[in-house]
Amino acid sequence: MNQQNMKDWLILANERIQEQKDYLSELDRAIGDGDHGVNMARGFQEVSNKLATQEFTDIGAMLQQVAMTLIGKVGGASGPLYGTAFLKASAALKGKGECTNIDLANALNEALKGIKLRGKAEIGEKTMVDVWEPVVSKWLDNPEAGMDELIEFTHECMVETKAMEAKKGRAAYLGKRSIGTFDPGAVSSELLFSSLFTVLKGAAS
Repeated sequence: MNQQNMKDWLILANERIQEQKDYLSELDRAIGDGDHGVNMARGFQEVSNKLATQEFTDIGAMLQQVAMTLIGKVGGASGPLYGTAFLKASAALKGKGECTNIDLANALNEALKGIKLRGKAEIGEKTMVDVWEPVVSKWLDNPEAGMDELIEFTHECMVETKAMEAKKGRAAYLGKRSIGTFDPGAVSSELLFSSLFTVLKGAAS
């Protein structure tokens, strides 16, 4: 994966987040503040704008810019969480002009550690971790996994959050009433990962 692939990933992720902005906010209204879609759309649009107009010395520097933009532009809990994720990934890829799948999987594992530390969340608590942890683990265990398989698995992980009871954030106050809706952070995480695997699939063909 080179810098252009990385840009393609984040620009595609932005397009999908813009398309799903209202849906993400609708999900968030059911169990949170109702602003997840608006916040994510604002942050990733700014990321997309910067990637289209700036050049970077390496992938790490690019992802650091992404992190700073998300922290500055995405409100609520999502900005610090996604910002921390990209900041950790940028450190793992510092100085690299391009990276292998295993490099990227390792960087995303560092991002996951950052999310868990910042959000104090573990798997099974109906958060974005319920997509990040199984997907990153699966990719680390099998770096040669097919992209279609990873896209399908990412979707399955997101769907599983519907049956979970929220244990973190504002949604936790609802207790069992949080069961029956998808976690908005898990849905935006699916958009991010499915965009990544789509671009990697295209780059490999």
